[in-house]
Amino acid sequence: MDPLLYLGGLVVLFLLWIKVKGLEYVIIHQRWIFVCLFLLPLSVIFDVYYYLRAWIIFKMCSAPKQHDQRVRDIQRQVREWKKDGKNKKYMCTGRPGWLTVSLRVGKYKKTHKNIMINMMDILEVDTKRQVVRVEPLANMGQVTALLNSIGWTLPVLPELDDLTVGGLVMGTGIESSSHIYGLFQHICVAFELVLADGSLVRCTEKENSDLFYAVPWSCGTLGFLVAAEIRIIPARKWVKLRYEPVRGLDAICKRFAEESANKENQFVEGLQYSRDEAVIMTGTMTDHAEPDKTNCIGYYYKPWFFRHVEGFLKQNCVAVEYIPLRHYYHRHTRSIFWELQDIIPFGNNPLFRYVFGWMVPPKISLLKLTQGETIRKLYEQHHVVQDMLVPMKHIKTAILRFHEDIHVYPLWLCPFVLPNQPGMVHPKGDEDELYVDIGAYGEPKVKHFEARSSTRQLEKFVRDVHGFQMLYADVYMERQEFWEMFDGTLYHKLREQLDCKDAFPEVFDKICKSARH
Repeated sequence: MDPLLYLGGLVVLFLLWIKVKGLEYVIIHQRWIFVCLFLLPLSVIFDVYYYLRAWIIFKMCSAPKQHDQRVRDIQRQVREWKKDGKNKKYMCTGRPGWLTVSLRVGKYKKTHKNIMINMMDILEVDTKRQVVRVEPLANMGQVTALLNSIGWTLPVLPELDDLTVGGLVMGTGIESSSHIYGLFQHICVAFELVLADGSLVRCTEKENSDLFYAVPWSCGTLGFLVAAEIRIIPARKWVKLRYEPVRGLDAICKRFAEESANKENQFVEGLQYSRDEAVIMTGTMTDHAEPDKTNCIGYYYKPWFFRHVEGFLKQNCVAVEYIPLRHYYHRHTRSIFWELQDIIPFGNNPLFRYVFGWMVPPKISLLKLTQGETIRKLYEQHHVVQDMLVPMKHIKTAILRFHEDIHVYPLWLCPFVLPNQPGMVHPKGDEDELYVDIGAYGEPKVKHFEARSSTRQLEKFVRDVHGFQMLYADVYMERQEFWEMFDGTLYHKLREQLDCKDAFPEVFDKICKSARH
């Protein structure tokens, strides 16, 4: 071969490599241009529309009457599907996949029979029974805005305004109060579902109890949720929040477990900034605040919360602040935890916050809708969004595993009590057990990271310690491995009893990697 020709070929390949790598860099790190120019304004329009719609409907007291009609319409669609010989198609909700908060879009939306469910209203607040009855598409921002205005709140109110009740019931949800109350499913007292035969059924701990316990984590594969009743508790004006920097992994795990076991703390949360550095936060609700220690962290011009917390670590000082309750509940919303720093690297700059911060964050649904196949594949290989739930007694081993396999910081540490109840998720023993949710969101810093193999290593570790993986994220497990992690006894029993096998796919077939874009 001509040496010059050979050398020329190498030069061309090198230039192509630079072009591809350069394109990858621009797509991943310069996406802020499109987001700032288009998605932020669109997100504001979306928020205004949904806020006004919810306010008008509730003020006019028209939701209950419309709700019954909407339920009958869902029943009609299901019965038509059944009358047509089931069309050899499974059913699923007609809500577009890009509207969900999960970063992945289900392929099944294009192949299944779409049942249109337009139910996003708060139906009733019953302060005597201390429950709120809501439709499945009502979201956390909507619920908190209403409840807080009348002096009530949810015992467990998961972060991010756009999380819906249906997603939190059929999937799961957690917050820094979960060490007392459990997961979102554990504060629900009733579910109303349209089943595969078109019938409407209500289930509670005493009425249709098997279905009540089987619904959480089932991802809409037992029926269509049309309403849920959720416990409420009196709200206070402020959260008195204590920040405690802790150094050394052993000390971090010890202090976090101690504070999580202390029921006098209404809120417990940890942000871990490296293997040996973390800030542990504990809080209680109060109606009174020291004026010189108040901090309205939710205002658009304020620093992102995780950066604010990091400041206490750098100063190495214990501090106390009083934060408005709603601001506390949505403390990570503006920065989508710390995901937004990868999309808008300068988003926490004071100038950007003061000029454009009122439009932040962009809607996750719009980010998904506009990302395209190229961006999706690149993010899949260069980005991690995972929540792994492991017993508190394994927290040190789990943090080390996250550190070695993906090395993403900050890590979110959120404790929760897992009651010994029937269903897909429960402790291994006969008693309630304290768990921790370890959330990793961002770009892995280990050279050996590979999305499939690295995630499978984490999944195996979680199975081995009798933990659980949140199903909104990428799941690389095989079917057998999935049912080793989750208890399918009650779930499969209900699938048989309710004739679901021809109506809905099995939950694994909705959440596995091959079922999602």
